[in-house]
Amino acid sequence: MSALKKIGFVGTGIMGAAMAGHLMDAGFELSVYNRTKSKAQALIERCAHWYDTVGELAADQDVVITIVGYPKDVEAIYLGAGGIVESAKRGAYLIDMTTSSPILAEKIFAAASSKGLHAVDAPVTGGDVGARNATLSILVGGDEEDFNALQPVFAAMGKNIVYEGSAGAGQKTKTCNQIAVAGALVGACEAFAYAKASGLDVEKVYAAISAGAATSFQMTNVTRRGLDGDFNPGFMLKHLGKDLAIGNETATAYGTSLPMLAIILHEVRKMESAGEGNLGTQALLKYYGVID
Repeated sequence: MSALKKIGFVGTGIMGAAMAGHLMDAGFELSVYNRTKSKAQALIERCAHWYDTVGELAADQDVVITIVGYPKDVEAIYLGAGGIVESAKRGAYLIDMTTSSPILAEKIFAAASSKGLHAVDAPVTGGDVGARNATLSILVGGDEEDFNALQPVFAAMGKNIVYEGSAGAGQKTKTCNQIAVAGALVGACEAFAYAKASGLDVEKVYAAISAGAATSFQMTNVTRRGLDGDFNPGFMLKHLGKDLAIGNETATAYGTSLPMLAIILHEVRKMESAGEGNLGTQALLKYYGVID
């Protein structure tokens, strides 16, 4: 067991609740905070300690882990009055596993370092399935010494744990992942839109191409759910929109152009405007008319 024993976990949603449960399974002493307490109830019933505020939670932990919704949420809980950076004890490790802005990750790292804290950005890939099975890929930016110290914590939640570089590098890598994911997802949706429009049996096309060179996790897991009429979110459309917006904005800052990303972001935003942002990303099949 690591010398880091007490972990505070902020954000017990679709993925966070499972991730926090694995930390308990690994023997860590867990404390939790979530804006909606009921979402942490199962963990509380397993003897996780509940705190009423982020600041109170952060003050007594060796490690604080966050996985929340949007960059604005990350900034508020880390850098706001009574937030994690202000409240955490000197020497604590701060792990933001939200998919957020690399520029914000660098800002948090600088603020944390000035207080004697160790901040890393560590967004994850693998969705709800990876969270449940503790097989997430964890993409880490920050000081390599901190990455090494946190290995037992990461190992409780994931399998493919990669040090990507200095602060913000984890978030940059996650943006690369989301760009690739979005392309694979839309490619699958368009393939089945073409199949339907041309009079083919979509299921027969799926059986043929999902076993060949066109296969991907997005096809065999995410798109498959949609073809089965299951639009429950493993990953919400609105969160994909958030991730792609980060990519779109930072691509400009980094001096590159990503036209396909912009097109897919436009499609996702249209789905959000239609009130479908809380559906899983497989709902893009509806955008393309594959599923009514």
